[in-house]
Amino acid sequence: MADIDTALRDAMTIDGAIGVALVDVSSGLTLGIAGGGPDRDMTVAAAGNTDVVRAKLRTLEMIGLEDGIEDILMTLSTEYHLLRPLRSTRGGDSLFLYVALVKSRANLGLARHQLRRIEASLDI
Repeated sequence: MADIDTALRDAMTIDGAIGVALVDVSSGLTLGIAGGGPDRDMTVAAAGNTDVVRAKLRTLEMIGLEDGIEDILMTLSTEYHLLRPLRSTRGGDSLFLYVALVKSRANLGLARHQLRRIEASLDI
């Protein structure tokens, strides 16, 4: 089983990875960050993406859809942003992985596969 730092390092090996964060849905606080940089504050990005995850979870509840979110994809002109609520952790949907990818270098299918693998190995 992987700890948070190992999971974040693994996520940064995804082709095209710019940055990754493990985020608490209820507070928007990060449990860990890798990548990013001076022009990309992963803490701010993670907190903003918390609103996206919360909104989708609320919407599913309001319409009564008994299904879970595998991931949420945002496609920008030069980047992919993947949000993956972690169901395999003890807290249910209380955490999510956020990864930003350079679109021209990323393979979206492979990135989703790698995030599933990272989720399965994460021990929190």
